[in-house]
Amino acid sequence: MQKERYKNIETLSIETYLQNNWNDNNGEVDKESQYLRLALQSIKNAIIITDINTNVIFMNHSSEQLTGWKKEDAIEKPIRVIIPLANWLSESNYEQEIDRIMNKGETFEIPEHTLMMDKFKRNKQVTGYITPFKNEDGNIIGMVANMEDFTGKYKIESGIQEIQRFESFGTLVSGIAHDFNNILTAILGNISLIKYGANPKEIFERLTETEKSLDKAKYLTDQLLNFSRNEISVDESTSISEIVKKSVNLMLTGSNIKGRFYIPDDLWAVDISRNLINQVITNIVNNAIQAMPSGGMLDVSAQNLVLNDGDLPPLNKGEYVKISIKDYGIGIKDNDINRIFEPYFTTKPNGSGLGLTISLSIINDIKGHITVTSQVGVGTTFCIYLPSSPQKDSTKIVDLANHQNREKRKVLILDDEELIRELIYTALSNLGYEVNAVDEGMKAIDIYKEALELNEPFDVVIMDLTIPGGLGAKDTIKLINKIDPNVKAIVSSGYFNDPIITDYAKYGFKGVIVKPYGINELSSILNNIITESN
Repeated sequence: MQKERYKNIETLSIETYLQNNWNDNNGEVDKESQYLRLALQSIKNAIIITDINTNVIFMNHSSEQLTGWKKEDAIEKPIRVIIPLANWLSESNYEQEIDRIMNKGETFEIPEHTLMMDKFKRNKQVTGYITPFKNEDGNIIGMVANMEDFTGKYKIESGIQEIQRFESFGTLVSGIAHDFNNILTAILGNISLIKYGANPKEIFERLTETEKSLDKAKYLTDQLLNFSRNEISVDESTSISEIVKKSVNLMLTGSNIKGRFYIPDDLWAVDISRNLINQVITNIVNNAIQAMPSGGMLDVSAQNLVLNDGDLPPLNKGEYVKISIKDYGIGIKDNDINRIFEPYFTTKPNGSGLGLTISLSIINDIKGHITVTSQVGVGTTFCIYLPSSPQKDSTKIVDLANHQNREKRKVLILDDEELIRELIYTALSNLGYEVNAVDEGMKAIDIYKEALELNEPFDVVIMDLTIPGGLGAKDTIKLINKIDPNVKAIVSSGYFNDPIITDYAKYGFKGVIVKPYGINELSSILNNIITESN
């Protein structure tokens, strides 16, 4: 009887199919059909069924909650209206996916964290799939969407990431406090040697060592600011190799472990924020520190790598940068190694089991991969695979010694601090620049305009972000742009997290330099901007 009921199903609408499926021969709903209907309504995932024309004919309670549409309002509307994924798929691509489902019988996978806007314009994070709906004869008579609301889980993951960052923060601060004391000791010692008698050569050497110590202190301060903000840091002319070295060395400060680096100069660039790769490195190195309580060596290597399809699932064919971090610690047991990326799994008495989970999530988001190999009593190696950037060459910092000015260049300085104005004026003048320095934005505008009228324009303007009682960089650049749309300006500030610093190009600047900075760093960015403009 059942088989006879559906023998001509291809000629029926899907509404008729469902009606026949859920009713017995007398038109009454049988128990099996009741259970089927209740099951669909009880499922936690959103279930939406369409007809052959992709118009909605069924929604369960979860789909109403996810989409914001009541069933009676959604019926007979196109599925792309009820499940708008256009912010992830273009409208034409959406139609192509529907065509693949309906005509080729393929399943459309909806990746995790795909954004969907509900009826009330609220963003939802969803995952799931849309698959063909077939009758007993295998004919496609519609589609079934099965989706999970990932929004709540995403918020939980974000909270977990914050907890994990604070867990690492304790280790980080302890090491930084230790290193700061060493830095201050070196600075005070060098100053004492200079004060109490030294020949010119010794004075130069002591000042050079003091400068190195201050550079270390600046870097440590920057990292604390980065760690506290959870934002993308300022883009700098730094290769991925420098980021890795600095991240490793930072975590090893104050520990009894020494890092050894085997990283080539021609390493490809990657598209990942400084903060995120720093967090991944921090988590892995933190594990290495805990695995080597008696100290030892940590080997860090990197290489450019070309993979073909199937070489290293789940990675696709392409070009990658591989970073390997190898410790010589206690190792990971065989029955634990397959679980180390699971949330909350830890073998440490005080660990949260979140660090490696977060690291894997970060790398997965950029279509990379992490692998781990270990031998108990021998050590552990983590390998991080990062997709290379289309722009393969990492930008390198220009060396001051090799880029002295071959001709007189004009620089305008805007800074309210007299000490800084005098320092930059003297330093750049000694390097061959023609320098003007002012303490307020309107003065800078007047001088810049006058230089243009005399056909003696400034090559670069360096502007302090904040000028108390006057025009700072944000307002000054707007007015100078009206005079000269081709102005080349650098914004400078000690406020590392200001939007103008983190997104300087949006506000019309060609570069950024964060205080404190050295003359070598300043000269480097000046040369880069001048060279790019020629």
